[in-house]
Amino acid sequence: MSSSAPFAPRPAPPYYAVIFTSQRTDGDAGYGAMAAEMGALAAAQPGYLGAESARGSDGLGITVSYWRSLEDIAAWRAVLAHQAARDRGRAGWYSHYELRVARVEHAYGWDAADGSADPMGTPGTPAASPA
Repeated sequence: MSSSAPFAPRPAPPYYAVIFTSQRTDGDAGYGAMAAEMGALAAAQPGYLGAESARGSDGLGITVSYWRSLEDIAAWRAVLAHQAARDRGRAGWYSHYELRVARVEHAYGWDAADGSADPMGTPGTPAASPA
C-alpha cells in the first residue's frame, strides 16, 4: 500500500475516531495558528494515531482524529491548552459544531498505484487482510 499525506496512518483496528464537524465564522482571528498548535499538541499525546481534516470555502470543516482508546481521548480533552482552545472556539471561531466518537472496527484503503482491484476483494472470495 502506498501512503500519502493528508491521510492519517491506518493502524489495525480496533481504535477510535473523534469526528469534529464545525461551521467557522468569518475571518481568521488567530484560528490558523491555534489549529496548527493544537495539531502539534495532539500529535504529542499518548494514544494519538493521526488526523485528517478538510474545510470548504463556505467554512464547513470536518476533522477526524484517531486514538488508541477512550481513555486517551479523555486525557486529550483534559489538556489545559486544548480546553482554552475549545473555549476560544465557542467564543468566536465557530457558529456551530458537532462532535462524535466512534469505534473503528474495520479499515482499508486504496491508491491508484495499487491498480484497479477492489481492496476488499471480489464478493464471494476471501479478502486480503486489512492493514
